[in-house]
Amino acid sequence: MKYNTILLFGAPGSGKGTQGKVLHTIPGFFHCACGDIFRNLKVDSELGRVFVEYSSKGLLVPDEATVRLWSEFIATSTQIGKFHPEKDLLVLDGIPRNISQAKMLRNVLRVRAMFWLKTRKLEPLVRRIQRRALKENRLDDMNLDVIRARLTTYERETQPLVDHYGKRLVHRIDSDQTPAEVTRDILDRIIKLGIQPRL
Repeated sequence: MKYNTILLFGAPGSGKGTQGKVLHTIPGFFHCACGDIFRNLKVDSELGRVFVEYSSKGLLVPDEATVRLWSEFIATSTQIGKFHPEKDLLVLDGIPRNISQAKMLRNVLRVRAMFWLKTRKLEPLVRRIQRRALKENRLDDMNLDVIRARLTTYERETQPLVDHYGKRLVHRIDSDQTPAEVTRDILDRIIKLGIQPRL
């Protein structure tokens, strides 16, 4: 079966994780943040070593490893009853990260909307990422050069997904607003599009 899915999309620090966590508290929404899954890996595991190698340079983890880890997480979440694919709306954050991953996942995702958290200035993103690094002890967010490399990688590899999914599915959300205002705008679009989960 294909999972009913919405994508939270935007540059590092644009607020995807914050919005995903908020939506996750609403019955029928299941948030999956690929970056969090990688960060919870043991650093001496096969995938943990891969994550550290790439994230420490501000690079994307290879597509095969990313999709495999995501698939394992979704399967486990389904088995233990956290995710109910027949009725939950899957909220993805951090996957797909490029067109290759989108193609790899097209047989399992029924993408209903992409919410593009758009900011007008780059510097606020850098400050947000640095604050998050201190608050959440994210080693991959500590170094300014790594942060800038991640933003460059986003522009090169991730932003083309906007064109891939097209105008019908992509909805711009002003992420310079307060988190509550961003949540309001996302929920407003979800309701108007009629893609709420089946409870």
